[in-house]
Amino acid sequence: MFDIKWIREYPKQFDEAMGLRGLKPQSASLIELDDKRRTHIVKLQEAQEERNRASKEIGKAKASGDEAAAQAAIAEVAKLKSFLQSGEEDGKALSQAVVDALSVLPNMPFSDIAVGEDEADNVELRVVGEKPRPNFKPKEHYELGENLGQMDFDTAAKLSGSRFVLLNKGLARLERALGQFMLDLHTTEHGYDEVTPPVLVRREVLYGVGNLPKFEEDLFKTTDGRVLIPTAEAPLTNIVREEIVPASYLPRRYTALTQCFRSEAGSAGRDTRGMLRQHQFSKVELVSITDAKSSEAEHERMIGCAEEVLKRLGLHYRVVSLCTGDLGFSARRTYDIEVWLPGQDTYREISSCSVCGDFQARRMNARYRVEGEKQIEFCHTLNGSGIAVGRALIAVMENYQNDDGSIRIPDVLQPYMGGMEVITKQ
Repeated sequence: MFDIKWIREYPKQFDEAMGLRGLKPQSASLIELDDKRRTHIVKLQEAQEERNRASKEIGKAKASGDEAAAQAAIAEVAKLKSFLQSGEEDGKALSQAVVDALSVLPNMPFSDIAVGEDEADNVELRVVGEKPRPNFKPKEHYELGENLGQMDFDTAAKLSGSRFVLLNKGLARLERALGQFMLDLHTTEHGYDEVTPPVLVRREVLYGVGNLPKFEEDLFKTTDGRVLIPTAEAPLTNIVREEIVPASYLPRRYTALTQCFRSEAGSAGRDTRGMLRQHQFSKVELVSITDAKSSEAEHERMIGCAEEVLKRLGLHYRVVSLCTGDLGFSARRTYDIEVWLPGQDTYREISSCSVCGDFQARRMNARYRVEGEKQIEFCHTLNGSGIAVGRALIAVMENYQNDDGSIRIPDVLQPYMGGMEVITKQ
């Protein structure tokens, strides 16, 4: 979220940034709304001063025996008291209106982000590895999984409806192995602290990372007002909400393997076959909390950690920088890792790593203080997939398939599979 004081000081810069997001100029209406709030605050302050003055007049009038003047002052105090009581509520409403208007506006892209409308305008940064060239026509993951008898969409639909899957036997173990491998890599080699967070959180947690209020329809909610997390970014980032931490405490790096839940609103008809776009899926999340100076360097570090997962798995991929039109709500810069899927003969996103600046920290009121200095600064936050386990399963299946439909196990995963080298139909 933005600081209205900054918008008042730099309205042109703010409007230009929103224009890159495809929005019309916003500063004039925001400043007008804030002017109403400021004017009302002045009226309340003046009314309080008048009330104090009138209260003193009551004592003076009674002391001099002027009962008429005393009654007039009492009436004035009563009138001012009534105005102040209603005015305080109006003031809160005006302040909330400013917050509400700011809370639905996306973050400002960095100035060097490519300007574009959608993913077609994203910029390829690097390509790692080579596309596999099997001597047979590769199948898509759902064909492989169903032929193995270990990926069951029909039973999942009977249990839960569409966009769910039931994995069993070797594929179920392979999915578990992928998650454990990623956690071990990030905690033992990349310096992340493993966390097991709640997957059911308060609404303010989703507000803190920018999912609410704008993306309400994308969330699954319970009857008691809590929300199922769309990603572990939400609870991990909010660990520092409403805190003032010493600068020496930063950076903090957290990772978690959780189930994630998304309604996939707006994706009707997209990726309906297979498990690319599910209501429930598992993902290893990476979150960093840094000071203002370190966040961009941390972003490069984070994408490197996510890339290392694919390198160890021996998967071909590319890294792209998202253009302004494809950038997520809270991000200032995002790198996507797109893995090659032979069955689909295309690249598909498997990780997205974003630096958010102080945008989320302002919503969470997460701050830090440098030792010996009075000034308190907002933290900078970053998040990324390290990586999406379900999509990693798809990538391994399609890249390591044999012509008979069996799946070879990457060397790095075999210790997690009890030494199993190939998944075959059982």
